[in-house]
Amino acid sequence: MEFATGALGTLITKLGKLLKDEYDLQKSVKGRIKFLTTELESMHAALEKVSSVPSGQLDKNTRLWARDIRELSYDIEDSIDEFLVRVEGTKLAKPHNIKVLVDRTLNSLYNIKRRHKMATSIKDFECLVKEVKERHDRYNVNNIVASSAVTPVDPRLHSLYKKVTELVGIEKTSNELINMLNNGDDKSKKYLKIVSVVGVGGLGKTTLAKAVYDKLKVEFGCYAFVSVGQYPDVKKVLKDILLELNKEKYKDVHNLITDEKQLIDLIFEFLDKKR
Repeated sequence: MEFATGALGTLITKLGKLLKDEYDLQKSVKGRIKFLTTELESMHAALEKVSSVPSGQLDKNTRLWARDIRELSYDIEDSIDEFLVRVEGTKLAKPHNIKVLVDRTLNSLYNIKRRHKMATSIKDFECLVKEVKERHDRYNVNNIVASSAVTPVDPRLHSLYKKVTELVGIEKTSNELINMLNNGDDKSKKYLKIVSVVGVGGLGKTTLAKAVYDKLKVEFGCYAFVSVGQYPDVKKVLKDILLELNKEKYKDVHNLITDEKQLIDLIFEFLDKKR
């Protein structure tokens, strides 16, 4: 997702940092920063929608628009990082001798020039963001994404609800799989164990995995069974896991606006000290 949305996630936070009084930016510059923040937040949300649609289903204009936003986000972030590093670097030295005092005085003068340069850059970025916004409106990106984002039914869905008795020999095979998962001493059971079930489509792999899951889940304090496609939406998978872990607590998780790290943190927090 980081690639899909460029630097927008971290950039919005850094723009907010520029509004602090310690950076002594002019009121007009802060107004432009607030405008940039609002527009980039909207673009971030739009890019997340675009990233949820397979590239082949997007028209060329939308792909170009998404590329331009990502590249612009990196340019803005680089400019802000350079400013923050140079300005904050002047605060590190302790004024314990004349040389340091002179250096800090000179740096204060340089900071005036740096703030002026930052103000000019913000003004330029404001113009570029407006241009990108106009293209967004012209190409009607949100409607394009909405019409493109028709998700096909997961072919494994039927297998999840297929009667186990319909699969010939599943009892023996499921017992073998359970033995593989349980194989080892008590110490090894504390660690993650992965067993792959492979084969061509239609053999009943998903039905087998679900049957084993249903048998083993009673031994655990929490559990989840989640289907993951070849090109998964990572956020959806993480939200599905949370919902499976606790349907009451996370019943509205799919309406939650958050990033992958925050979702992973929620999963770790829930799983802490649980088997």
